[in-house]
Amino acid sequence: MQEYQPRFKLARRILFPYTGEEPLTRAQEVRVIVSWATIFPVALLVGTLPIVALFSSSNASLQKIAFILLLVFVGGVVIFGLMAWFVVFMINRSARLLQRQKAQKSARISNFSGGRYGS
Repeated sequence: MQEYQPRFKLARRILFPYTGEEPLTRAQEVRVIVSWATIFPVALLVGTLPIVALFSSSNASLQKIAFILLLVFVGGVVIFGLMAWFVVFMINRSARLLQRQKAQKSARISNFSGGRYGS
């Protein structure tokens, strides 16, 4: 049987390289949050540049253009940072529940001795 190959290797490796079967460490949590809070806002900023180019052709001041770009970037950092924190929180919560269920299941199996009639 062939091992599962994820479809988007590079994106997954950068944005969330963990399986979710065990809780993330603090360093892993910080890595996920920082990567989401920088990669997505930079993409938003690059996508905003053509709109800003239209503003600059209509004699908008450099301060207005810089303010718009700063607002887009900081807003993206806040939104995607909070979203990444929520994803990390839920992944850790589900991983802990999964570990707890596995521990309870293995405890039930290990306490089982000899079948229905105790043989």
